[in-house]
Amino acid sequence: MLIDTHAHIYVKEFATEYHDMLQRAYALGVERIYLPNIDLHSIPEIQAIQKLSDKVYPMMGLHPCHVKEDYQEVLNNIYHELKAGNYHGIGETGIDLYWDPATLPLQIEAFKIQCKWANEFDLPIIIHSRDATTIVIELLEKMSDRPCRGVFHCFGGTVEEIDRINAMGDYYYGIGGVITFKNGGLAEKVHLISKQKLVLETDSPYLAPSPHRGKRNEPSYLPLVVKKLSECLKLSVEETENLTTENAIKLFAKN
Repeated sequence: MLIDTHAHIYVKEFATEYHDMLQRAYALGVERIYLPNIDLHSIPEIQAIQKLSDKVYPMMGLHPCHVKEDYQEVLNNIYHELKAGNYHGIGETGIDLYWDPATLPLQIEAFKIQCKWANEFDLPIIIHSRDATTIVIELLEKMSDRPCRGVFHCFGGTVEEIDRINAMGDYYYGIGGVITFKNGGLAEKVHLISKQKLVLETDSPYLAPSPHRGKRNEPSYLPLVVKKLSECLKLSVEETENLTTENAIKLFAKN
């Protein structure tokens, strides 16, 4: 069994072929697909695809790229949805300095609020940290009520950042298509991460692994990530599948 811990398969890129896309993934052993939310508009899209399959697991949060001046009102609405529904993670949330660094103060406040939700609902925090991993780590290190567990989605940090994340406790690393990129940098350092903290993701429809790089990504490409990760860890494909599945189950298990 494979688990895709992060996929936006509810977006318009898949709108005409939800069923076929899901069947391709299931045929290759992908048994669970976790869906991070983006904003208020994506909630009905997530709910619609959830009706098609019992193998998709929705999560709830506000993506940092969608944090605007009205973020508090948006978060209030998302919180009510979180309380009313059956969700499996908080996010994706975090900090993004690639697209709009001017909103950093708002992103920080929105992230802190969602970290509190993670503890309130006993759910993992799904962390987006594009060009901002050190900032996110510093924020978490200073939190007296830091989420008890979480995952650094699409991890691409430094060796020093790996050490700091490890020191914080029960935090995992999302490994996706970037590990297959020739100059991605992740393949050379993934062995420094504890094997018990590695989980798989695709971030579909983004970051498709080689040889599909630059095209639309989907969960059926997850075995390509497994193959490269197993090479980096010097494990068999089966061992890597079992390892990452066990880790994902632990990440999303309620205490």
